[in-house]
Amino acid sequence: MLSGTIYFLVYVDDLLMTCSSVPFIHELIKCPFLGDLSQILFCNLCRRRISPAKSYPSYVEYFIMGIKLDEMESSMVLIKQGAEARIFESTFVERRSIVKERFSKKYRHPSLDSKLTLKRLNAEARCMTKARRLGVPTPVLYAVDPLLYTLTFEYVEGPSVKDAFLDFGLHGIVEERMNDIATQIGDAIGKLHDGGLIHGDLTTSNMLIRSGTNQLVLIDFGLSFTSTLPEDKAVDLYVLERALLSMHSSCGNVMDRILAAYRKSSRQWSSTLNKLAQVRQRGRKRTMVG
Repeated sequence: MLSGTIYFLVYVDDLLMTCSSVPFIHELIKCPFLGDLSQILFCNLCRRRISPAKSYPSYVEYFIMGIKLDEMESSMVLIKQGAEARIFESTFVERRSIVKERFSKKYRHPSLDSKLTLKRLNAEARCMTKARRLGVPTPVLYAVDPLLYTLTFEYVEGPSVKDAFLDFGLHGIVEERMNDIATQIGDAIGKLHDGGLIHGDLTTSNMLIRSGTNQLVLIDFGLSFTSTLPEDKAVDLYVLERALLSMHSSCGNVMDRILAAYRKSSRQWSSTLNKLAQVRQRGRKRTMVG
């Protein structure tokens, strides 16, 4: 277990996203013990104090706070592990949070593994933040740790869309709720695609429904990338369509409802849906050939 103090840069302006040499937090966390913002200093990854940070825009408000790693890690509970990362439930500044840790791959050279892991960590953080700027609900990103290869973000209370659709399959479809979920999915994907962002893993497991507001929240941007090509957007939609057919066939053709909302949300829907028809044809041929 690591111990000591790691410092997180907390800011209220997305301009600091361009600085990849320091960990960052996407939104201001209000805590009574932080004191006067104007008196706070930056800390770099080596934990040396730099005062003042003249290289950053003067109108960006910022502050630094320390988090005890030993306390943080002791409260982490593993809830899921995939091929690329482990997901923990934890607390961050007395807030319930999720920590996503990208672990090393032993079959890769250590130097290459470190570079690839850090590159993918930063890419996921940037894509997640970009999606939020585009108006797509995502968990609030609290911190990025390039030393431990972790992302820390808000814990979203509520079921996944997968669980909601499976419940429809067992107990019958609630049309109003189904339409609301499908509309939010189509609207969110349309905003992503018009902003040049491809999610890369659109499945119902990566969509949550926030308790209380029933707001759709997209998660897991680990395979996301930027692209304006209709082909990439069509493949994004095709991945979702295949996931719905394989997992939620009892819910009827949900994809039609999602695409109807996508047409309303996206200004570039025509070229994307034309390309989707071609992607479907390729998918059918691949299925027949095996």
